[in-house]
Amino acid sequence: MNMMHSKQELEPAFASDEARWNAVIQRDRSADGHFFYSVRTTGVYCRPSCAARPALRKNVAFHATREDAERAGFRACKRCKPDQGGIAAAHAAGVAAASRLIETSGQMPSLDELAGAAGMSRFHFHRVFKNLTGLTPKAYGTARRATRLRDQLQIANSVTDAIYETGFNSSGRFYAQAHDELGMTPARFRAGGAGESIRFAVGECSLGSILVAKTDRGICAISLGDDPQALVEELQDRFPKAKLVGGDADFEQLVARVVGFVESPQIGLELPLDIRGTAFQKRVWQALREIPPGHTVSYAQVAQRIGEPASVRAVAQACAANVLAVAIPCHRVIRNDGALSGYRWGVERKRVLLGKEAVK
Repeated sequence: MNMMHSKQELEPAFASDEARWNAVIQRDRSADGHFFYSVRTTGVYCRPSCAARPALRKNVAFHATREDAERAGFRACKRCKPDQGGIAAAHAAGVAAASRLIETSGQMPSLDELAGAAGMSRFHFHRVFKNLTGLTPKAYGTARRATRLRDQLQIANSVTDAIYETGFNSSGRFYAQAHDELGMTPARFRAGGAGESIRFAVGECSLGSILVAKTDRGICAISLGDDPQALVEELQDRFPKAKLVGGDADFEQLVARVVGFVESPQIGLELPLDIRGTAFQKRVWQALREIPPGHTVSYAQVAQRIGEPASVRAVAQACAANVLAVAIPCHRVIRNDGALSGYRWGVERKRVLLGKEAVK
């Protein structure tokens, strides 16, 4: 990925007054903590998400910290209480403590243990954890365990050692869900995809060359570029030990369907996808797939939709890691100020795709 694009994607949210004002108008909770705003006519300062009636723009000023607002002579709003940590901060701290316990424990802690670490009742904790992370504590633990398993498969003496080292107390229990977590059997993952067969073909579309690759589970890559050979080499790098098979006439028809989707995104792509990534990446990518053609959202809005408003940087990184162009529409994510920002396959292609979707 072009490093310049990566830096653009990771620019801090709410960097401009325009973006801050938009956050205030929308009462955007993901902006809380990034800045505060004061109202000259009332003499108070607030969080961006304050439910008070919006002031006139000409009477509003922005402050990086509450201390800055207070030094400027403003007092804290009694409605949103910007001078206090608030219940949201307490919830976030509790969930963070429980998450650390999950990540450092050999076995999945019980719900009572997690709730105790968070300082909440078990029922309240379960609800708060799901609201903030988008996952139940059990699902989060399973996802973290699968991530540890990926690491252990690279260094353990055997697949069995890796399974037990990461807290699965039964190999049968793990194998029941391994394919969904790894995208292949543990043995194949450990061997770098050895024994896996991937069909692929390169075609042309209005955006240049396009590579489509497919496993038995579904389409695993849709890549765009100027050099067909570079696209093939990128696929080889992703699956260094897999068997790559050039597409036949039937596969060319599948490529034609994908090209048709690229040219007219409104028609949809009713084909199975082989989506491989971390639990967090999958949550981001699922949120992207729910953005309808012709619409855009900011990285901050995606972070809010998945229940992790502070994860804007990680959302941008997940967008950059997407290997299924258009099918997972990371081109529909833009910066808060409306700028297109980076795109794995080039900002100009992002501009063209958004232009195609804007056509009614």
